[in-house]
Amino acid sequence: MPISGTPSRAQLVDHLVRTRIAGDVATPRENNLSHYRLLANGDRNFWLGLELGDRWADEQDVLAVMAERVGVNDDPEYRFGQDTIDPELTVDGLERLAARLRKAAEGRERVLFATGHPGGLLDVHRATAAALRAAGCEIVVIPDGLQTDEGYVMQFADVAVLEHGATLWHTHSGAPMRAILTGFERAGRPLPDLVVADHGWAGYAAQHGLDSVGYADCNDPALFLAEAEGTLQVAVPLDDHVVSPRHYDPMTAYLLAAAGLTDA
Repeated sequence: MPISGTPSRAQLVDHLVRTRIAGDVATPRENNLSHYRLLANGDRNFWLGLELGDRWADEQDVLAVMAERVGVNDDPEYRFGQDTIDPELTVDGLERLAARLRKAAEGRERVLFATGHPGGLLDVHRATAAALRAAGCEIVVIPDGLQTDEGYVMQFADVAVLEHGATLWHTHSGAPMRAILTGFERAGRPLPDLVVADHGWAGYAAQHGLDSVGYADCNDPALFLAEAEGTLQVAVPLDDHVVSPRHYDPMTAYLLAAAGLTDA
């Protein structure tokens, strides 16, 4: 299973399929379609910090975008069973993300990292932050004392997370990012040049005009819709919580190498 060093594109595609980061993923078709329908019906829990208005009120339009950008089955009559993420689209997304990270490194930008999926993606973000810091970027430190209705907004290993009951919390909400950006403004601090995140952290930042890139699962369509509209710069399709966070290590190595950050 382990891949030493940086994988080739073909090796990474094979690894993504074997670990179910892409390919036949764990999220079932019925869950995907349920989320697409809830988003289309205006349920803001599925808008991930974005303001979609009535532009995506037809769930078939949502499905079409997800088929194109993620690789789920495009047949609207396919209602139950296995669904998929195209691993080639995952790697394409990683390469688009790498291009934005390269730009950040060249410009010594101020970068904020955040995750609503700490059980899966915390170390992906941590490693990316470390590589950008080594390349001369400032990794933004969030203000102290931030909280939302769900819990406290904190920072671990350079990554903003939601803490609840002494536990890092899974959240789709954009409220933690709103707390961070509001905290910067109150303190008279500049906003980040780039946000690297997922879930509502990425969506809220993009909606409020920041350069924002992130990762998203096949049952979280909002970020892919935002990328299609040009609000979010990059959405990388993947299963965002597989059985071991170590399965993401080859993906992270590929990303950093493609961004020119491996030897930074």
